[in-house]
Order: sequence, then structure tokens, then C-alpha cells
Amino acid sequence: MIGVHHLLLFIVSGLLLNLTPGQDTLFIVGRTLSQGRRAGLLSVLGISSGSVIHTLAAAFGLSAILATSAMAFTVVKLAGAAYLMYLGVKMMIEARAPLKPGPAASAPRVEGVARRASESDIDVYRSGLLTNVLNPKVALFFMAFLPQFVDPAHGSRVLSFLALGAIFIFNGTLWCLVLVWGAATMSRRLREHGSTGVWLKRATGAVFVGLGARLAVSR
Repeated sequence: MIGVHHLLLFIVSGLLLNLTPGQDTLFIVGRTLSQGRRAGLLSVLGISSGSVIHTLAAAFGLSAILATSAMAFTVVKLAGAAYLMYLGVKMMIEARAPLKPGPAASAPRVEGVARRASESDIDVYRSGLLTNVLNPKVALFFMAFLPQFVDPAHGSRVLSFLALGAIFIFNGTLWCLVLVWGAATMSRRLREHGSTGVWLKRATGAVFVGLGARLAVSR
């Protein structure tokens, strides 16, 4: 009814693609390790929201602009790269003021206070959203991947795009939640060792800067 064929192949392919480490994976893991589970979950929500926007763009043909216009692709790419590098530099600067180590039992509470002092929940969510939306390669991926599973004989291709996008986003979100759980467990153990949280934040900032630089030189 929704004009989709080879649905099982689509689901398996989507799961394999989600399991492949990429910019979103590194972003979520980095946020969770340096700022805790709540920041990781908000990042997942932001990235999933960005994927919804990409699905809508692919369904209504907006992603075709990025596929056919070199200037549009470059502008979006550089904007996304600049934003990632900005986030990275900001995190490295904030890491200069280390938290006072406390008992392991109180670590999550101290961590949450420290994070809210520099970034609100909406800031963390927005950063996840923008890093996904401002990555033109994600837009082109949705434009190239989803049509392969749309039945050309079906009347409404928009409905087919939306259905496939919803399935892909649902599966991807489940995997991202697994990443947050694993990274949060590791983060709690590492934070029991004094200044480890400061180094985690610095390392995460460096990763973001590296991701921005890689996006800037991508074609």
C-alpha cells in the first residue's frame, strides 16, 4: 500500500549503515562521554530530528538542489564544518575549568549542574540537529538510498519516501540509544578518576574540530 519493495533488504541495509561509524556516531559518543547520558540522549533526539528534515527534503525534492548545485553543496558543507569546529573549540575552552572531584555516587548530579551552567538542554539538542542538517552528505544519502526501494508503479512516491525514512530513522535511533547506554557506562567509570572528565571534554572537542575539518574538505 505504501509503494515500497524489497523492504527486508532495505531494513538490513539500513541497520548495517547505522552500525558503520560516522559523524553522527562520533558526535553522540563524544557528547555522552564528556557530558553524560542526558547530553547523549538530547544529541540523539537532535540528530533524529535532523533525519526527519532530510527525509522530508528527499520526499519533496529539495535535496535535489544539493545534488545539482555545486555552490549550494559548498555553502551548506562549509556552514556545517564551521559549526562543528565552533563546538569543538568551545568544549576545549570550557575544559580549562576542571570540576572538583567528588564521590562516585554524586558524579551524575555534579555533572548535570556543570553542564547546565555552560549549555542548556536546548543548546545540546540544537547542536545535534544542526550538525545533522548542515551535513550535505546526509541529504545526498537520503536522496540516493531511499529511491532504490520506492516502487515506481505506485502512485504516491512522497508517501513511500516518508515510510522508508520513518523506518530508517526508527532503527537508527534504537542503535544510537545503545551507543548512549554504552558510552554513559564508560563515562561514569572514567569520571571516578579525578580530572578524567576534563580530558574527556578536551578530547571530544578535538574530535569535533577534526570532524569539521574532514567535512570541509569533502567532495
